[in-house]
Amino acid sequence: MNGQPDRRLLWLLAAMVAGAILRFTVFTPGSGGKAVVVVAPADSIPKAERRLERLRAQAATVQAKEAMLKQVQAELEAREKGVIRAETGSQAQANLLDTIHRIGGLAGFDARGADQFTEVRPLGSDYGVVTVTESFTCAIDQLVNFLALLPAEPELVATNDIHVSGGTDKKKNLLVRLSLSGVVPRSLLPKKKGPGA
Repeated sequence: MNGQPDRRLLWLLAAMVAGAILRFTVFTPGSGGKAVVVVAPADSIPKAERRLERLRAQAATVQAKEAMLKQVQAELEAREKGVIRAETGSQAQANLLDTIHRIGGLAGFDARGADQFTEVRPLGSDYGVVTVTESFTCAIDQLVNFLALLPAEPELVATNDIHVSGGTDKKKNLLVRLSLSGVVPRSLLPKKKGPGA
């Protein structure tokens, strides 16, 4: 009888060891009896190194792109130097009237007369154009001087309509009706109203 309990104890111990080995080597705890699967890493070291090289190359171009952006912005500022800066179309028109009066004074005559204004119209996709019309009387040499002084203005202004007729006075002064236009930012265009806006 001494040998029998030892044999049962030996079998029980062997079963426990076998169960422990199976549990810790084949089955995972709480996986419902499923075997452990080892997953390979998503990226290999060579792939990560190539990606790092691409990121370094992109980072190296940032300074060149920033320098190019600054150059383009400087060119745009130089080109837009002549755009009339105003908050409203009426202010831009007043600026044009001041230009006519100032240049008229430099040419030796008073350019104040009947004024006519038109609404700001589109000029391409990025700008607008504002126009004022002024009527005045001057001598022919004064008109020539006026037109010669106009291109020296810093703003992008130009005459787009001039009507000249002979005067009735002894000095042979001319009756002039002149339209002057200037470039403005597109933001000064009137906002469309109604369902199509």
